Amino acid sequence: MKKILFIFISLIILSCNNQNYIANSNKEIIINMGSSPVNIDPTLNSIGVVSTYILHSFEGLTKIDKNNDIRPGMAEKWDISEDGTTYTFYLRTNAKWSDGKPVTAKDFEYSWRRALDKTLNVPYAYMLEIIKNAKNINLGIMDITNLGIEVVNDNTLKVVLETPSLYFIDFLASSTVFLPLREDIIEKYGNEWTIKPKNYICNGQYMLKDIIENEKIIFEKNPFYYDQNEIVAERLTFVSSSDVFDMIEKIDKNEVHFSSLEPSSSEIEYLNEKGLIRANNAIVTIYLELNITNEALNDKRVRQALSLAIDRKYLVDNIIKGSQTPAAAFVPPAIKGLSNYFREESSNFIDIDNYDKNIIKAKELMANAGYPNGKNYPTLEFKVSPGLFYKIVESIQKMWKDNLNIDVELLEEEFPVTLLSLTKKSYQIARMGWTGDYYDPMTMLDIMLSYGGVNHSGFSNAKYDELITEVKTIYTNKSLRIENMKQAEAILLDEMHIIPLYYKADAFIVATNLKGLILNPLGRHRFNYCYIDTNK
Repeated sequence: MKKILFIFISLIILSCNNQNYIANSNKEIIINMGSSPVNIDPTLNSIGVVSTYILHSFEGLTKIDKNNDIRPGMAEKWDISEDGTTYTFYLRTNAKWSDGKPVTAKDFEYSWRRALDKTLNVPYAYMLEIIKNAKNINLGIMDITNLGIEVVNDNTLKVVLETPSLYFIDFLASSTVFLPLREDIIEKYGNEWTIKPKNYICNGQYMLKDIIENEKIIFEKNPFYYDQNEIVAERLTFVSSSDVFDMIEKIDKNEVHFSSLEPSSSEIEYLNEKGLIRANNAIVTIYLELNITNEALNDKRVRQALSLAIDRKYLVDNIIKGSQTPAAAFVPPAIKGLSNYFREESSNFIDIDNYDKNIIKAKELMANAGYPNGKNYPTLEFKVSPGLFYKIVESIQKMWKDNLNIDVELLEEEFPVTLLSLTKKSYQIARMGWTGDYYDPMTMLDIMLSYGGVNHSGFSNAKYDELITEVKTIYTNKSLRIENMKQAEAILLDEMHIIPLYYKADAFIVATNLKGLILNPLGRHRFNYCYIDTNK
């Protein structure tokens, strides 16, 4: 299958330790979201932090406001049919692209059809399955012309859903796969349309100004955006670095204003003293992804043993030392269920309070799998990025050696490089994290479908697919819907192709003079309201 090449960065991510970033004015915000993104094509994006770049330069039919509520975006209003399956969106007549051309309903139709093009292998294509016939199109059973969207006229788009949805409007605001695109631009420049700023035609608050490979990406205010009052920061400069210490030093000097890099426990203490830390509730689970097509990991008893042999409380209390919570399941505790939080209504599948008991069970599982005391079990390779998580994995490495007599080789590499290995399944174990796109358990469970673009493990379970598919068709019977999701999560935690570690509470490094920052539990943080307080 044809693969989309990396768009504008090389696979060798260079550190920015020696770079100086000085803001040109108090309206330039210098931001660090880690290493340079692999791809800023909205359709092909599958990384939460990269959505920050994209959602500042593109806008969907709806958008997230400064209160983290959903409100009209490119569509100034919409109607919903009585049965809840048909949405008619009316686009703003003053909505324009960054080259001054009008945004039309056709731009949305093109983008959504493109996302279902099997030759592109779009990671988030499954999210469009909420639209009528999208699943069959995604599976190659139907032609794209059967997709449940209709361009009524330039400013009117009709969308027919498979069933009524509780979160369709949320999707349109937070998921980059639903953003509009210009067919003429992509047809002209192909995969290279994101390389040159003049080709990166967008409809959001900012437009691409410059790309300095492996160093920084600069966005400037889009003069054609329909609501100029929402753009306070005139320039957003995203600098590339995975060096937490370097970012702390630069933020302390006001050379950088924000970093999403995760500080260590000792660094958090220092940052608190300096007033450089901002906490934020998040819908995030950090987990290990196991390649179960690999012979060393194709026995679920081994995978279960590896999970049981991890002392999650120790990791949180002694390595991370932050406000993270040990994960006893996959769906994080901030997500609602039927009448309470889903985690409170469902089971916890990992007994995080009885580690000694877990070790006994883990040893039994390894023996039953044919590896008593780790005898004849091969050395595992663990791909891990530098920084805090390397320390976490070093601790896991020791736990597996001490308790199961399993050797683990740590391979340090930047996450964009690991992501390529995941896609090709040329890995054994890798660190992953998932940030929810909306406030429902499906935001976590939907990604593990057998054909899901974010499922890199080789996990495929017919019963799981059946349960999740049925959830998508249930609207009125909310009890059945929740019960299906409980059963689906139980399958994940039995198969253990993913090993949940902890639920993440975000801690960001933020300059004291940065004002107007809007943090979002879904990771869709907003910098457009930001400015630099020159009195600080």
